[in-house]
Amino acid sequence: MPIALRQAQVLPTADASTYAEWFSCLAEPVRVRLLHAVATSPKGITVGSLTELLGTSQSTCSFHVRKLADVGFVETHKEGTSTVVTINEACCSGLPHAADAVMGALGPRPCCPDDLPADVTVRALRDEDWPAVRRIYGEGIASGIATFETAVPGVAHLDATWLPDHRWVAELDGEVVGWTAATPVSSSEYHAGVAETSVYIGESHRGRGIGKALLYKQVMEADDAGLWTLQTSVFTQNRAAVALHHAAGYRTVGVRERIARRDGRWHDTVLLERRSPVN
Repeated sequence: MPIALRQAQVLPTADASTYAEWFSCLAEPVRVRLLHAVATSPKGITVGSLTELLGTSQSTCSFHVRKLADVGFVETHKEGTSTVVTINEACCSGLPHAADAVMGALGPRPCCPDDLPADVTVRALRDEDWPAVRRIYGEGIASGIATFETAVPGVAHLDATWLPDHRWVAELDGEVVGWTAATPVSSSEYHAGVAETSVYIGESHRGRGIGKALLYKQVMEADDAGLWTLQTSVFTQNRAAVALHHAAGYRTVGVRERIARRDGRWHDTVLLERRSPVN
């Protein structure tokens, strides 16, 4: 058998059918423009506004909205006499995953960007850091899209749960402004190299590369320590966190629909994973 044939992989038929339906739906430029307009309207946009924005007739716009809704890219609801179109956040992660799957790009990916902030220091967590760590944890909870927790866990619980050698804080001008930690996914020896990671940035310090610096430290130390898999779950609405993890070598494994509830609302999460290139 030729070497190329032996090494080739075949995408499961069910997955191929699903992805083909997605790509086929987007094979119309008007739908691509429409989807972009909806995705960049966080609170949703009416069909009337889309019609005006795209320069099409309302019947044409409504037709394309229905096609996108049938596949699951958008969702619609009525507000008075208007139809409001909102993005299905799961598709923001599902589409990149589909492209990765089709192109065979789901193997280990390198880490990390080299444009780390020069003024941020990442070091091991110390006992005196716990108040700042718990405060930042609370700010993440308050965002509503960081965790299903509704109260900050106590120090004793976090200390007992997090791996001792895989908990880090970021300092800026002497202040702890973020943290990351890894938790074993199982007590089984067979999963000794698999950990779930969390990263939290102080509310007033987001968007400054601190998460990038923290994840860089996290994954480099994990590789050196022999952790072969890091995984995390991110709310589908938290697109910045998904992008941050992709930059650190994580890949989207899939979207877990209605995985848990918070404040009476079901949420989907993106399951991300990083496989160590060392092990």
